[in-house]
Amino acid sequence: MARLLIVHHTASPSTQAMLEAVLDGARTDEVEGVEVVTRAALAATAVDVLAADAVVLGTPANIGYMSGALKHFFDTVYYPCLSETAGLPYALYVHGNNDTAGAVRAVESIAKGLSWHRHRPPVTVVGDLSRADREACWELGAVTALAAAERAADAPDGA
Repeated sequence: MARLLIVHHTASPSTQAMLEAVLDGARTDEVEGVEVVTRAALAATAVDVLAADAVVLGTPANIGYMSGALKHFFDTVYYPCLSETAGLPYALYVHGNNDTAGAVRAVESIAKGLSWHRHRPPVTVVGDLSRADREACWELGAVTALAAAERAADAPDGA
């Protein structure tokens, strides 16, 4: 079975709503054969990443950067996952009160260093979430779950 890992730092009602929409999309009946695993950024481990066929990352934009919790996640998994997860599809959602560009740039820089493949453009929201923002998060979850299923199907037996 394919595995989609969702690593998030959910510190506000807005990031919670984004996470819930991503989860709803990832767990849609239209996507079969994908186990959705959710981990808070401070609890996610290299073992979680190594077992994943795709990853969704979620963070608030804090002072122009990703959350400290998501940075801690990357610090923890970077070297153990560096050679083993090249090509891993990932997606990102970010909420900010004023701006999200710095957080997106930071996550994309680290993901590039890991040789992960950005599966979709990030969903970024500044201020209150709209219905369209929630739908974009739902779609992000659904298409990344599909990416996990495709990667698992392409993996050699026993991998």
